[in-house]
Amino acid sequence: METRKVQVTGGSTFTVSIPKDWATENGIEAGERLAFYPQDDSLVVTPRDSDEKSEGTLDITDLYGESLTRTVMTMYVSGFDVIVLESGRVDAEQRQAIRTATQSLVGLEVIEETGNRVVIQDLLDSSELSVHNAVTRMRLIALSMLEDAVTAVCENDDSLADDVIERDDDVDRLWFMVSRIFRATLRTPKAAEELGVPREVCFDYHSSARQLERIADHAAKTAQHARQLGEVPEEVAESLRALHDDAAEIVNTAMDALLLDDSAQATTLANEAREHVREIDQHTRAVDDRIRDLDAQQAQLLGLIVDSLSRTGDYGGNIAETALQKAAPRPE
Repeated sequence: METRKVQVTGGSTFTVSIPKDWATENGIEAGERLAFYPQDDSLVVTPRDSDEKSEGTLDITDLYGESLTRTVMTMYVSGFDVIVLESGRVDAEQRQAIRTATQSLVGLEVIEETGNRVVIQDLLDSSELSVHNAVTRMRLIALSMLEDAVTAVCENDDSLADDVIERDDDVDRLWFMVSRIFRATLRTPKAAEELGVPREVCFDYHSSARQLERIADHAAKTAQHARQLGEVPEEVAESLRALHDDAAEIVNTAMDALLLDDSAQATTLANEAREHVREIDQHTRAVDDRIRDLDAQQAQLLGLIVDSLSRTGDYGGNIAETALQKAAPRPE
């Protein structure tokens, strides 16, 4: 750390010098313009941000299938605006994997395609992104998936189960976008300024979005089990519905706490959600006892469903913990 004394020039202008080593390392010369970003009681100084898009190039010669799809997703989350994929020859299988990746990511489109390379670009205007809206949308989709998955189990509805499984892609798409936004705020103060959300709050949203993504995954798993179960005894169905209601209430209460600006009210709701997590453990054991005497295969599948609902309550508890941290006073 280096310190500099603030001076007054011209009677009204405050000036402060910058460390020469930092200026040299960042190519700052006399006459250059710097960018200043106020952040609460701090002021971040950076070389003036360029409007040029960041570009990443990757040799995909030995990448196929899911490995290639995941690589494209990783580069997207890492923050590249333009992704150039090159090979001696990009074959049909690789092009399909690339298309799968672009369809799974918000704002990503193929803008150039030749025999030996594919260029993908993020066409979304970063100034129009809202991490708050993305997390709110994830909440709605994940919880509707969970409710429909339990309904599919209780009513033996395969078509509803299939619909739940398809909706998991929507939650994943939003999760990748939130991750991209969060990493951008860590890299540059400009991204945080455009987002209009403090970095700490963006971290809280990112942490909670991860829990919602897991809830959606368990809803999809429950829907997959529903397709294998067949008819479920009515008393078991009633127990599953009640367990679902408890788990969903925890998540909703925790999310309400996270999104509140009133710290006192947020703390009250978050603590309420945490208390209910303890109660759902007892409810889970009661449901397990009810399915124990069923057919072995049916009991196993129902046990997995009960576990998913129990984990959903735990994920809601994690969101409540994040809400408590967000609402807590910050050290000066």
